[in-house]
Amino acid sequence: QVQVVESGGGLVQTGGSLRLSCVASGISSGNYVMGWFRQTPGKEREFVAAIKWSVGNTYYADSVKGRFTISRENSKKTVYLQMNSTKPEDTAVYYCAGSPSRVIVTTRNAYDSWGQGTQVTVSS
Repeated sequence: QVQVVESGGGLVQTGGSLRLSCVASGISSGNYVMGWFRQTPGKEREFVAAIKWSVGNTYYADSVKGRFTISRENSKKTVYLQMNSTKPEDTAVYYCAGSPSRVIVTTRNAYDSWGQGTQVTVSS
């Protein structure tokens, strides 16, 4: 099973940028999808973005489209989430997750490897 560890969270001002990283050790197959989710207290964990490991196809939630970019660096087994033009509503704990899927998936239960989460706070 793939193990994932996130890093890069912190405090940023509205309109600022932040980059999250996720090291995904154990990926050995191209049929794999890496995703980012986020969660605020009292709310369900929501999908943010995903990337197909083998070919780099991406998919975004409408709320972050045009502002966030997901990418991967195969040699480092690392997935990134570049967050630009941040808003206070982006404040959440961000989780990296892996799914043994052949296609991009956006539902939480499709992912079976989760990181511990990293806090992102956008100040207004």
